[in-house]
Amino acid sequence: MLWPVVVLNYLDRQMLSTMRLSIKVDITELQSAEYFGWLMAIFLWVYAFCSPVGGAIADRLSRKWLIIASLGVWSLVTLLMGQAGTFHQLFALRAIMGVSEAMYMPAALALIADYHRGPTRSLAVGAHLSGVYMGQALGGIGGWVAQEISWRAAFVGCGAIGVAYALVLMIFLRDTDRGNGGETGTAAAPDASGGVDWRGFVILILCFSLPSLSGWAVKNWLPTLLQDRFGMAQAASGLWATITHAGPAFCGVIVGGWLADRWSRQNVRGRTYLSAMGLALLVPGILIIGLAPGFAFAIAGSLVYGFGFGMFDANNMPILCQLAPARFRATGYGLLNFFGIASGAALTPLLGKLKDSGVPLAIGFAYCAIPALLAAVLMFFLRPTNRDRGVASAN
Repeated sequence: MLWPVVVLNYLDRQMLSTMRLSIKVDITELQSAEYFGWLMAIFLWVYAFCSPVGGAIADRLSRKWLIIASLGVWSLVTLLMGQAGTFHQLFALRAIMGVSEAMYMPAALALIADYHRGPTRSLAVGAHLSGVYMGQALGGIGGWVAQEISWRAAFVGCGAIGVAYALVLMIFLRDTDRGNGGETGTAAAPDASGGVDWRGFVILILCFSLPSLSGWAVKNWLPTLLQDRFGMAQAASGLWATITHAGPAFCGVIVGGWLADRWSRQNVRGRTYLSAMGLALLVPGILIIGLAPGFAFAIAGSLVYGFGFGMFDANNMPILCQLAPARFRATGYGLLNFFGIASGAALTPLLGKLKDSGVPLAIGFAYCAIPALLAAVLMFFLRPTNRDRGVASAN
């Protein structure tokens, strides 16, 4: 039920990055890369600051109705973006989208964690997050639609689909009891109660935030990098940038979730080890994207980067579940989102400003390998507990 929602969540926010060449014809301020960077960043800043709020609400109220309200509002905003006539209108709508989309992810992942206990949690989260990368890949189609039809049609079509699906969720989506199996129909024991491992949570925040720098550089600027370096048209650059990153990431969250669930049965740190392996792959991937001598090498780097990011992404909520009890998990993920998105919000306009001043995007991409490497090292300092049911031992 939630997979189409997360597809729309990322499709609606991401396709703007692939349609700049078309939109700037109608909205001339976007001819400046810095202005375009700020248009991307306002969504990220608002999303970041609202994520902890969304998490706190999801831990106290119905996760079902918060998810439905979030989907309905951001879909309506997407539809209205197709009617925007000025930069300031787009800017305001992107800010509203940031508020509404921030309510979704903490509630959705916490709801999935409520249904899925230890031995299935990473795979379930990974299956859901595969929709993130499907949404990013479909965002590349936005560039094609904008070039061949119109950028307004792309926004209106996606917004209408989201509003309609919100009505479907009203009928079929169900909440579950938190921490005791509830409507899953299982006899699962409750997750262990207790407090939050604050030391581990701070480390997890760093491990989440540092690779987000490179993650948002790829999401927001890779189409432009391909246009600048290889002279690609908007449609082609959008498709190559999104598919070669999102396709391997789609595989990475499934493979990473499946392997982490099995590793965690033998070793309580299995998920952290798997996540560290994924982070390690980001380093060569982002370096190759930035410094590749040719198009084929840049695409190869994007493939490596995407698969590694997927392995890492599938295990963040499951690792959080090993550090915090059920009643704090949506709030905890909201805080992770705050720091991760804020780092991307700071970097996105900076890359645009540097580009306007003559510094190639490729240089900024290459430097993003440093925080990714640091995150991979920090992951080994986590000491998760045997909080989840189904972990066989605490080696």
